[in-house]
Amino acid sequence: MSTEGRKDSTTEAGSSSRTAAGTTTALSRYESQKRRDWNTFGQYLKNQTPPVPLSQCNCNHVLEFLRYLDQFGKTKVHLHGCVFFGQPDPPAPCTCPLRQAWGSLDALIGRLRAAYEEHGGSPETNPFGNGAIRVYLREVKECQAKARGIPYKKKKRKRTQLKSNDDDNNNINNNNKQPIKHLP
Repeated sequence: MSTEGRKDSTTEAGSSSRTAAGTTTALSRYESQKRRDWNTFGQYLKNQTPPVPLSQCNCNHVLEFLRYLDQFGKTKVHLHGCVFFGQPDPPAPCTCPLRQAWGSLDALIGRLRAAYEEHGGSPETNPFGNGAIRVYLREVKECQAKARGIPYKKKKRKRTQLKSNDDDNNNINNNNKQPIKHLP
């Protein structure tokens, strides 16, 4: 992998980056988050007993990482036995756990998936793109929706209906006697 044109990751706090030519550029919010998430995941793997090299990382490590992150979540997810289960706006506090919100996990996986490939990983072996991760995210989404009483349903696409006027069918191009087609 060539280092020409690549950004150097040795800058402080991820707020700027140095290119191979030595110029400094400000990182976008997305790029800063992606770098921070990548470093956090790498540190998580190093802290495992025994440490897991990135080359041996698989979807099970990613799932464990997502479950580990739940302890830092700020989203109340009511349990089945909670009196507020299924209520979007509970009237009182309860002891149900705080978890990572589905949308945050989904965005995190997207950033880590991109970072993996930017760091030389193959799309075919990307553990963040594994089907088990998509299944886990879908289950989290559905569980959190049920706990809040808000169903997530796929929105059906609206089909655009063509207006058909009698005049449209009668318009004939005199050169080749074909009907004139009107675009919507």
